[in-house]
Amino acid sequence: MNNFLIGCVGKPSAGKSSFLNAATDANAKVGNYPFTTIEPNNGVTFYQSPCPCKRFGKQNQCLPRYGKCVEGTRFIPVKMLDVAGLVPGASEGKGLGNKFLDDLRTAHVLLHIVDASGQTNEKGEVSKGYDPINDVQWLMDEIHSWIFNNLWKKWTNIVRRHTATKSSAATTLQLQFSGYGANLAIVQKSLDNLAIKEPSEIESWDREFVERVVKSFMDVRFPTIVVLNKIDQPDADSNILRICQKYSPDNIVCTSALAECFLRKMAKEGYIKYTEGSEFFDTFEDEGNGEKKLRQADEKIMGRLEKVRDMVLFRYGSTGVQSAIKKAVDTKKLIAVYPVKNLTHFSSDNEKHRGAFRDCMLVNPGTSVREFCRMLSPEMEKHFLYAEGANGQRLGEEEEITWDNNIIKYTTAALESSSEKKEEKKEKESKLKKAPTKNKEED
Repeated sequence: MNNFLIGCVGKPSAGKSSFLNAATDANAKVGNYPFTTIEPNNGVTFYQSPCPCKRFGKQNQCLPRYGKCVEGTRFIPVKMLDVAGLVPGASEGKGLGNKFLDDLRTAHVLLHIVDASGQTNEKGEVSKGYDPINDVQWLMDEIHSWIFNNLWKKWTNIVRRHTATKSSAATTLQLQFSGYGANLAIVQKSLDNLAIKEPSEIESWDREFVERVVKSFMDVRFPTIVVLNKIDQPDADSNILRICQKYSPDNIVCTSALAECFLRKMAKEGYIKYTEGSEFFDTFEDEGNGEKKLRQADEKIMGRLEKVRDMVLFRYGSTGVQSAIKKAVDTKKLIAVYPVKNLTHFSSDNEKHRGAFRDCMLVNPGTSVREFCRMLSPEMEKHFLYAEGANGQRLGEEEEITWDNNIIKYTTAALESSSEKKEEKKEKESKLKKAPTKNKEED
């Protein structure tokens, strides 16, 4: 299982729990009243990526240990978290603000679920005609205030310690931002984005500049995808248009979580054939004159299916749920890596009948071959000898893993020794088989 975590955030009743249920097999409590979610809900969703089994003609042998592979598309497990709803003033402790912000620390990417229909106000209460255009900004403002206030109230002491220790700005800030899951590389990138060079005299930074530093840190540490939910509801179209005009469409995905939940349920009950993220689904009538495998839906179910097809799939190309997951993972530019023990069958257990491409992990860009070996097993990394790519060519241990060299076979000292012993055993067995024949000829 990958450690990558997507956090679903937003105001109460925006559809966060519905989105979690649509993207995972979770059964989070949903309701049209504020703070339906109090304790964080966890689930496992799937990031869709081309599986190498198709390139190497191993579709029939592909057997993922986790997730699944459907016609050459790999469904890679990714953890997801739905936290308590956020209301204006959360950074000051209003609503469940403190709890929400604490739960947020573990997420790598945020999906900001926005009720595009305008049927809930800023507090998550049932409303009509509410304008959701400002919901996008105030959530980021609350997170910014949370981080900035924690930093600014200690700023005098931070500057004093920085001067006394003669530390770099990145080192000083990393100590303050570590509580948000930030390492030195993240902090350094935040400063680089502001063209801050070392040595930097942070004692000269005023309040406005520190706010800019926090904003840059947020962009790196908490990249956010805006998910405009409830797209099949009245007034959603006009709201979506205005939001896309104000904010970058590159970070916006339109979704209907309830439509995805309904399609998944119908597929599970055998009424339709549907793959998550698809633009189409097949019903009993679509199967043709051959053997019928799907159940025939009644008029009520068919009516709902046709509505989803017309209002969501036809107009938007999908329910948008898988698109949001894909955009979240792609934002971090993660790379899917396949460790194998056999470059002929691409198995993970030295046995071809166990299946090909059993394991897959998502890693950050810049991860080296040796570093990935350590991620798989610190013990294996201790005995590392060399690594090979899919074509059998050796990879440098400091070589960065990319989409071009993401199938890797590791050879360790222990493995090499084991292989030599197997060869010796085979030679002995071969000699023993020949020995009786020779003796019989002599007699």
